[in-house]
Amino acid sequence: MNVNCHISGLGVSVPEHTLTNQDLEKIMDTSDEWIVTRTGIKNRHIVQDNENISDYAFLAAVKAMDEAKITPSQITHLLVATCTPETLSPSMSCIIAQKLGLSSYSGLQLISPNSQSLVCFDFNAACSGFVYGLELARAFLALNTDAVILLITAECLSRRMNYQDRTTSVLFGDAAGACIIQAKGNALFHVLDVSIGADGDYKDLIRIGGGTDKKVQVGDSISEDFFLAMQGREVFKQAVRGMEQESLKLLQKNNLGVEDIDLFIAHQANLRIIEAVRERLGLSEEKVFTNLEKYGNTSATSILLAMAEAREQGLFKTGQKTLLTAFGAGLTWGSALLSS
Repeated sequence: MNVNCHISGLGVSVPEHTLTNQDLEKIMDTSDEWIVTRTGIKNRHIVQDNENISDYAFLAAVKAMDEAKITPSQITHLLVATCTPETLSPSMSCIIAQKLGLSSYSGLQLISPNSQSLVCFDFNAACSGFVYGLELARAFLALNTDAVILLITAECLSRRMNYQDRTTSVLFGDAAGACIIQAKGNALFHVLDVSIGADGDYKDLIRIGGGTDKKVQVGDSISEDFFLAMQGREVFKQAVRGMEQESLKLLQKNNLGVEDIDLFIAHQANLRIIEAVRERLGLSEEKVFTNLEKYGNTSATSILLAMAEAREQGLFKTGQKTLLTAFGAGLTWGSALLSS
């Protein structure tokens, strides 16, 4: 089904505080050379103790709404992609809606019986969250072409890092992104198509515990499974396979070849993974944009963060096609095709 769907505003926000490879050298057995060689990462942005990632999600949302010339009262759907919510309940979407002053109600009275009530919910596709969010937005727009969707990615992995584990804690940073998605109005990017998938057989390759799978009571100490754990080698293999296959499937569905792609932005997880996907797809190096050296792996936010910087650098040309692809815990995969 063809759905008219485009991004009309985009915003990102990262904490000011940074954690460099040199900082990590002081607290664990690692080195700048070891990290850069294996990951390509040099720096990451980390929330401070008195901050929450919803603060940055608010800032990103305001930027996106300002660019799209959308007022808070026009938002019909607020969707948040996150695997690191501030609370299990209420949802991050409701927390951010309150910060933005969004409401469907005046006291207990509906503003208008015929008005669109605000829809708020979180979803967790881990690092594939933004691509999954694009498909959710397309679905809502298919039902209601007047919908104005605020899609937010908000990730705070630093608070689930075990800084005694150098294999995982060097990888991740915190960041938030937002975009306005509509069927009408001005367009920065047209969302031409999306392809998403998952395979729960690989659920244990990347895991963050601390949910309701274990009984806890007041006074219990935090165990190691509260923090992110990852089977790196197998993740590498499945990530490359999943992103390659999802990208090729999307291109074939739209009667396109790799040669038709002008810009390629993958989830910014690891430079080696991105390079492996590029080689498998047969893309030239100059078509690939990366910025993970400055931010690390920011999970669902990484593609939005890369899009924002690529745009600042003037890399999106009128009429060109951009291929996005991601993988995440679950395992989840997804690719999206944009035109600018």
